[in-house]
Amino acid sequence: MKKNTDFARKRFVTRVVSALLLVLGMVCLSVTAAPMTDVNVKPGSKPVQTHCVPLGKWMLPGSGQADYADIIARAVKHSVVLLGETHVNADHHRWQLQMLAAMHAVRPDMVIGFEMFPRRVQAVLDRWIAGELDEKAFLAASEWNRVWNTDPQLYLPLFHFARMNHIPMVALNIEPKLRRQVAEKGFYGVPLEEREGLTRPAPPSQAYLDFLLPIYKQHDRKDKREGEIDYDDPDFRRFYAGQQLWDRAMAQMLQAALNNTEKGNKPLVVGIMGSGHIVHGFGVPHQLNDLGVRDVMSLLPWDTGKSCKQLVAGVADAVFGVLPERIDPFAEPKYQRLGIRFEMARGGALVLQVERNSIAEASGLKDADVILEMAGLPLGDTDDVIAIVKRHAPGTWLPLKVKRNDQEIEIIAKFPTLSS
Repeated sequence: MKKNTDFARKRFVTRVVSALLLVLGMVCLSVTAAPMTDVNVKPGSKPVQTHCVPLGKWMLPGSGQADYADIIARAVKHSVVLLGETHVNADHHRWQLQMLAAMHAVRPDMVIGFEMFPRRVQAVLDRWIAGELDEKAFLAASEWNRVWNTDPQLYLPLFHFARMNHIPMVALNIEPKLRRQVAEKGFYGVPLEEREGLTRPAPPSQAYLDFLLPIYKQHDRKDKREGEIDYDDPDFRRFYAGQQLWDRAMAQMLQAALNNTEKGNKPLVVGIMGSGHIVHGFGVPHQLNDLGVRDVMSLLPWDTGKSCKQLVAGVADAVFGVLPERIDPFAEPKYQRLGIRFEMARGGALVLQVERNSIAEASGLKDADVILEMAGLPLGDTDDVIAIVKRHAPGTWLPLKVKRNDQEIEIIAKFPTLSS
């Protein structure tokens, strides 16, 4: 009898996945892969091996290809499934939607946690699922532009899927201010009432530190020192402390969603988050394990053309081949981006982080600068900053009045012209 049941279930999963692939394939007909060519290869050098994960195929790192139905059947047997992403890659979000639909067909008692929302907007997510908010009201109430500031059209299909199927959405994140406080003062340096209920993160493994150090070296940080940096460097310790707190916060909320049920059976809890929190089990899986949740499956989208050297055993339980992000040089951007993470403090927009290769970096903005005015206009709240930047015309200059180290200076942000 069990064999017959397993066989029927597998046939059901296969049919569901086949139907989903057909529907999503119709939606994505306009997306085509550009031919891969070897460019900038020096004579005598060996090209980097790519295409180790074919488009639309599953791979078990270190083992080989896997069947789609088998991956779904394995995933739904776990307590927590983590789905990674690169935030701006549309194909990653299409894959996430496909996975949610396939798993929900087998285990409809599901909860979806999102890195994109801080805990304080949980009531907004509840109202969205209840059908009380339209898209515009939902994005405004959840402060999407201030908190995440990524094209919402990439994520709205996921949010609509949750609402359509009455799947609870859980806000996994914490305030950037708390991460910064812990990075500056240490975990116990932050008063208990300001920790948002967080417990101390599990210590990082040496492998995680080895993974983070090169990433840290690529960041431009105010207190980063010149020369060789080792594991005991104070600013590096602050850097990974903030990253660990982020991982711990999401792990705690996933654990709470798993245990917060009045039913006998626990739900399938799915986490939607950046791949950097998942790879090699260093981040959220490590913190979940410390919290006693060990039944975790990590799944990642894998861009075709990505170096095969990174596809090693343990990077994830399974990876799925998707298209890399394609930037159309002739397409008009949906909106302008200055390239900063900020919060309203100290009389203006306090710059928390300047993104690499951004307009802000090119203009000379630095972390901890306070932008007092933009285009001669004072900044009262986050919407002022976002609105001024978004409506700024390509090819023009945006004057900024900035306070740096108790001195006011003027910086010019130069927005590039559109390609023609």
